[in-house]
Amino acid sequence: MSKETIWLIIGFLGQFFFSMRFIIQWIKSEKEKKSIIPIAFWYFSLLGGTTLLTYAIYRQDPVFILGQSLGVFIYSRNLYLIYQEKKKTDE
Repeated sequence: MSKETIWLIIGFLGQFFFSMRFIIQWIKSEKEKKSIIPIAFWYFSLLGGTTLLTYAIYRQDPVFILGQSLGVFIYSRNLYLIYQEKKKTDE
């Protein structure tokens, strides 16, 4: 398998992870009959964003790198805030 093929697989895998967040959010919202953002949404956002950022760095695409870098920061921050809130309620 060529290096290019491996990187294409990584890119598609990142896109798959990123897309899964919407499917998870949609299924959860349908079950609850209201708009819900489950914690898995943020994990798939982080996993997909990180994978796509890695792919963008390999491709040396500054627009893609900037966009994914900001996203990874936001997803990480949301997970941090969720765990801070959970820590407060567990005390």
